[in-house]
Amino acid sequence: MSLTETLLAYNKKSRERIPAASLAIMDRATKALVNENIINNSIKKGDTLPVTQLVNAKGEKLDLAKLLDNGPLVISFYRGGWCPYCNFELRALQQILPELKQLGANLVAITPETPDNSLTTVEKNEIAFDVLTDYDNSYAKELGLVFKMPQDLQEVYNAFGIDLESHNENSNYELPMPATLVVGPNREVLYSFVNEDYTKRADTVAILEALKQLQLA
Repeated sequence: MSLTETLLAYNKKSRERIPAASLAIMDRATKALVNENIINNSIKKGDTLPVTQLVNAKGEKLDLAKLLDNGPLVISFYRGGWCPYCNFELRALQQILPELKQLGANLVAITPETPDNSLTTVEKNEIAFDVLTDYDNSYAKELGLVFKMPQDLQEVYNAFGIDLESHNENSNYELPMPATLVVGPNREVLYSFVNEDYTKRADTVAILEALKQLQLA
């Protein structure tokens, strides 16, 4: 089953479990993001990726520019280990890691969660690639990926037991939209997936195809 199919199946079951009032708030928040055209200001195919240094789950600083010196780079922005859709995505990326390496690519995931929290996610999902902390979503903001949760959605998440203030060590209730980038060594974005709907993610088939096209170029 593809990642897209897995997410669709999980979403269908999840919507049956979530109280109707909470589901309405969640759907309304997603629709508002779409209506705001926030995605129009996000990083796109053909753009040049700005680079930065971020800390991984072990507290080590990684430089995206140096990673790109070694070949193409796949970057996945996710909300946090508390998000089941993010965990499905991370596990799917882990499954294709050998293929990515065969294609000469590096892979990193970026989250606003603190290193301690991302380390838990790494261990839970048995991830062998770097998960980097983007404190206060600073880098994701530079790429136009960040939105602020409305008050009623904040209350829904709190009722679900999702303590974003603890996970991210701030109280701004900002999150990145799901995003996956395939970036060439010259920092050109070869593939960009950004979606206002947190239940949607780039399928691994599309990621691999973008890398294969780079090899053919």
